[in-house]
Amino acid sequence: MYNVAVVGCGVIGHRLADAFEAHAETTVHAACDLVESKVESFAAEYDCAAYTDHEAVVTAEAVDIVYVGVPPKAHREVVEAAVDAGKPVICEKPIAEDATVGAELVGLAECSDQPTAINLPFRYTPGVRELIDRIDAGAIGEPRRIELTFRFPQWPREWQDVEWLAGHEQGGPLREVGTHYLFGVQEAFGGVDWVNAAVEHTAPGRYEASITGYFEADGIPGTIDLLTDCGADEQNSMTVVGTEGSLTLLDWYRLAESSEGEQQQVVVNDPGETTLRLVEEFVAELDGDGGDLVSFADANRVQRVVDAIFDSAGERVAVDAE
Repeated sequence: MYNVAVVGCGVIGHRLADAFEAHAETTVHAACDLVESKVESFAAEYDCAAYTDHEAVVTAEAVDIVYVGVPPKAHREVVEAAVDAGKPVICEKPIAEDATVGAELVGLAECSDQPTAINLPFRYTPGVRELIDRIDAGAIGEPRRIELTFRFPQWPREWQDVEWLAGHEQGGPLREVGTHYLFGVQEAFGGVDWVNAAVEHTAPGRYEASITGYFEADGIPGTIDLLTDCGADEQNSMTVVGTEGSLTLLDWYRLAESSEGEQQQVVVNDPGETTLRLVEEFVAELDGDGGDLVSFADANRVQRVVDAIFDSAGERVAVDAE
């Protein structure tokens, strides 16, 4: 049985804790949060020890796995403490507030002799895997366009009760949501080569009001269209248009297919147990069975795309491959 320390007791921390409790070989042993009332409530729910000092929890002898679910700017500090303590680490996405810090985290992972992974669930989402399989099988012919569309009538969303998500420094919808879909592009096409985007913020230092831009992945042109505080239902989608049809990933997991002269048909409507699958793959890696994990390097490739979008200012910017 592997004892897990959950550092960060927010919404996603609860989601990971549920998965650790559901897996036969893991259990939540300890939790840590700077807010004492929050960690005490979490500890009561999962019957675990409560800490407010991450150094104390990651160095506890009984802890076998550290999950890092704190805001992005705190990732490096907590991950470094866990790696220094010789602990395996699962870190929340995005890897960091920017790719420069992300590269430091990649270096920490490369120096560790323990498994490390980033929680990017599109690696395991059935709709995403089916989209990739169908593209590779030629179901839509030759891919001609990739379209990423995001609509947020309110940001942060009502259930996201943390102020840092509204700031540009580490929050905003591109980092929080766009990271997932840019990772999907990376999974399907090997990564983004360049971007050219115009970004407007709601106020200095605040989240994005609008992003409109272009990119290219494996020679395929793409568009990104993001709008917040608008009179539209929330939308997160990735569409790949080919010479013989198109595939659209809707609302995180629903995959729809259309072809010439035919209405769009939903071919996958299963969200999958993506968080539990992450835990399963991480345990497999710990057991020496070769788990399928998103590496820190994989995640920082996505972060470089996010940085390039923010930096492009309407000019074409190559995405650094290192």
